[in-house]
Amino acid sequence: MNALGRSGVRVSPLGLGAAVIGNLYTELPDQQAYDTVTAAWQHGIRYFDTAPHYGLGLSERRLGEALRQYDRDAYTLSTKAGRRLEPGPGDGDDLAHGFAVPDTLRRVWDFTADGIRRTLEASLERLGLDRVDVVYLHDPDDHAEQAFREGYPALEKLRAEGVVGAIGAGMNQTAMLTRFVRDTDVDVVLCAGRYTLLDQSALTGLLPAAAERGTSVVIGGAFNSGLLADPRPDATYDYAQVPDELLSRALRLKALAEDHGTTLRAAALAFCAAHPAVASVLVGARSAAEIADGAEQFAAHVPAAFWQELHASGLLPAEAPVPTEDGS
Repeated sequence: MNALGRSGVRVSPLGLGAAVIGNLYTELPDQQAYDTVTAAWQHGIRYFDTAPHYGLGLSERRLGEALRQYDRDAYTLSTKAGRRLEPGPGDGDDLAHGFAVPDTLRRVWDFTADGIRRTLEASLERLGLDRVDVVYLHDPDDHAEQAFREGYPALEKLRAEGVVGAIGAGMNQTAMLTRFVRDTDVDVVLCAGRYTLLDQSALTGLLPAAAERGTSVVIGGAFNSGLLADPRPDATYDYAQVPDELLSRALRLKALAEDHGTTLRAAALAFCAAHPAVASVLVGARSAAEIADGAEQFAAHVPAAFWQELHASGLLPAEAPVPTEDGS
């Protein structure tokens, strides 16, 4: 288990990102979602991340139900604030936002202090748990002023009161996350899709700043929403149709991995975990079988010769850390 910054909160090196069990893209039966979380536990995962945004609260409800069978002190749970849920029209679905759920609720951007507390209270009610361990400000890209002026101080107060153990921000970009690391006292940031085998943009600012400040980084989107899990023409890259150039690069990475006796999935996860500032890597899964595969790939050895070839070919920048022979 790795500590999040200077907080006492600890996370497993591999975590479960629970967007998928919120019916990301397609519906998932309740029992299948429950079995997915149970399988994650059986494979040693002790860090679980969710958000009100994921399925308009469905992910939180399902995750909380599945986790209630375990000792609350045995795992770490994070959720997010910034999208408050209010009653919606209820006459359609939420697929425009990526989730196959009825639009009985709607999201309202709210990074005010009151909004942060109300959102957390609603999350706890959906989870059916007495606390969460980590709260992230969720995607404040277009709400920077309010997030820094009101949202962050609200989280800082919650931490000081002992309501949560660690605080941070979660985004799909690096510039504002770097600002959070440099200008605030966050314990952790969740960086999605910006530190992968296809995108190392976090390497130039965010990760060095985090290492310098003693701030932890959790990596989401290690597969760039699917492309690095299974590169093919209909794969998605950052939740959109994959550009031809990136597909070609992913296929080249896959071929090199197989030439070295490993898989692209194993290499993608190992790369994310190798940076010293990274505390945990999140995987999303919609079945117990996908969890089993993710855990197996995360534990797999990726030969040093593979990393050497990536560096030599320019597929990875020379300064990008890679796993050592002992797996560290």
